[in-house]
Amino acid sequence: MISRSSAESVIGEYKRHLSTTSNSQTPNSTMAKTKELSKDTRNKIVDLHQAGKTESAIGKQLGVKKSTVGAIIRKWKTYKTTDNLPRSGAPRKISPRGVKMITRTVSKNPRTTRGDLVNDLQRAGTKVTKATISNTLRRQGLKSCSARRVPLLKPVHVRARLKFAREHLDDPEEDWENVIWSDETKIELFGKNSTCRVWRRKNAELHPKNTISTVKHGGGNIMLWGCFSAKGPGRLIRVKERMNGAMYREILSKNLLPSARALKMKRG
Repeated sequence: MISRSSAESVIGEYKRHLSTTSNSQTPNSTMAKTKELSKDTRNKIVDLHQAGKTESAIGKQLGVKKSTVGAIIRKWKTYKTTDNLPRSGAPRKISPRGVKMITRTVSKNPRTTRGDLVNDLQRAGTKVTKATISNTLRRQGLKSCSARRVPLLKPVHVRARLKFAREHLDDPEEDWENVIWSDETKIELFGKNSTCRVWRRKNAELHPKNTISTVKHGGGNIMLWGCFSAKGPGRLIRVKERMNGAMYREILSKNLLPSARALKMKRG
């Protein structure tokens, strides 16, 4: 146990600490940013000043601090306006021309790296950091994102898919509950799953420039066949031999219809 005097000493020290902390934090925590006066109020202050009223009287009439009234009147006398003047600040490191240049570069090739853009600007006489590049492009609505992986499609495949989508665009939702989808895929066990980053705008992740085309190839893999419908997944089997027409028909007869029955889909 500690003595009474020691306990009182600890409590006193703790109270002094709280008092010091409270005093040091109060100005920042209670100080709020003042609301900017409307242009109409600022013009009224000038009109009342020209009418011969004092700053105190103007402040009481409009509910504005005397110091604020004085500042607006001094601005009007100096600049003949009550509008907000341009505020000071550090100029942009990249000129408008440089912004257009790097924006045009990433629009043509979204896989351009920040390092490449830094080098391009340096050759043009502007030295910036990678962070500056990121901030500049972000203000232009461009963000660095991982490229989406999509199947490699030939033009004929794209046309066929678009034709199918347009033909069934207005089909009732209930019709899709009677459809079962099947496909096979080769999964690489030791493949290279490298990533790539691209500069793109919002909702542009599936634009061909912003995607990585994938193909089914490579060693160390397994071939799988599976199916699913709106009611859930069906069977998933491994194809151990080379796929051909006869094997594909056998897979469908042994797995597709049983999957449809298991999912309690309608006949036909």
